[in-house]
Amino acid sequence: MERLTAFEIIGQILVQFTPVWIGLIVILALSITFKKRLSLYGKLFDSPIGIVGLVLVLFWVLTAIFADQIATFDALDQVSGMKNKKPGWPVRGLDGMHYLLGGDNLARDVFSRVVKGSQSVLIIAPAATIFAFMVGITLGLPAGYFGGKTDTILTFIANMVLAFPVILLFFLLVTPEIRSTGVPLVLSGVLFLFPIVFFVLLFYSKYSERPDKLYLYLGITLVIGFWAYSGLAFNSDPLGVFYMDPNLLNIFVSVVFVNSPTVFRIVRGITSDIGTRDYVAAAQTRGERPWYIMLWEILPNARGPLIVDFCLRIGYTTILLGTLGFFGLGVSPESADWGMTINEGRKLLSLYPHLALPPALALMSLVLGLNLLADGLREESLKD
Repeated sequence: MERLTAFEIIGQILVQFTPVWIGLIVILALSITFKKRLSLYGKLFDSPIGIVGLVLVLFWVLTAIFADQIATFDALDQVSGMKNKKPGWPVRGLDGMHYLLGGDNLARDVFSRVVKGSQSVLIIAPAATIFAFMVGITLGLPAGYFGGKTDTILTFIANMVLAFPVILLFFLLVTPEIRSTGVPLVLSGVLFLFPIVFFVLLFYSKYSERPDKLYLYLGITLVIGFWAYSGLAFNSDPLGVFYMDPNLLNIFVSVVFVNSPTVFRIVRGITSDIGTRDYVAAAQTRGERPWYIMLWEILPNARGPLIVDFCLRIGYTTILLGTLGFFGLGVSPESADWGMTINEGRKLLSLYPHLALPPALALMSLVLGLNLLADGLREESLKD
């Protein structure tokens, strides 16, 4: 077998991404067809920047979903004779098989590692950002609504965390030595409670006068919430459904802890502003409870800025995860983490640029897509 030409490599890569192209066509076609019913998401299709960002983000989301079908080899497979081979190099003993983007310094397929690496990024970054928003919203709403001592205390705590350089704080929290202190376990025990608290307050404020629905929703929330909480925070799920590797937990908690104060300040500022609106005063006049006003009057009207910040924050988190992997503090040394793959490739960049460039371009395109998507959402939300 001969080495593939550049056009053959591109053609084969496009073929491998067939599930992604099909998924993109279906999602975009349905979205455009029903865009008038899809609120802010539907309006996104009136923004060229937003569409480009959406396509880039959907591309990597679908890549993560169909990674097993797209990748030509296992991300950890080492094939004899394929160390540092150039893109399109044929695999000895496997007719018709090639390392489409070459082999790395451990004879692993770079293409497959880039594809599989999307999974770790698109699982950790959005999930950790959601948890950070739960913390920020749960604390930011009362701080902005009540003001006074509540606001002073919570803002002081947030400012203490923000006063420390983010990168240094992040590195401090994810170092293996910090695990022996028990700090990540304590942080996970506190931070992972906030989603439960948020949904309990959400349902109680809405259905406090309808016990039949209230008890049902609270029961489901508490059972599922504490079941997940015991498994994720303390690895104590008796059924083994919810589990998080200690190293992953360390990184996850660090992301939530670092992002929560910024989300808190955004929510606090928005709440202080919206709290002066007429419809909030009308709800107070009707005798609605504070948490009902915060969660069902103020929060829905803050969704535009929060959705925009959510997209941007996933991008920031993606960069942080890539930075950690680059410095060897990623999920695991063997993982296909993009940052770790870039770090491994940079050592031979002058001789073999194909090792570091694909994961670097992948990371850049995902973050670019998230930023463009956020710009499009911001542009359309300002028209409301």
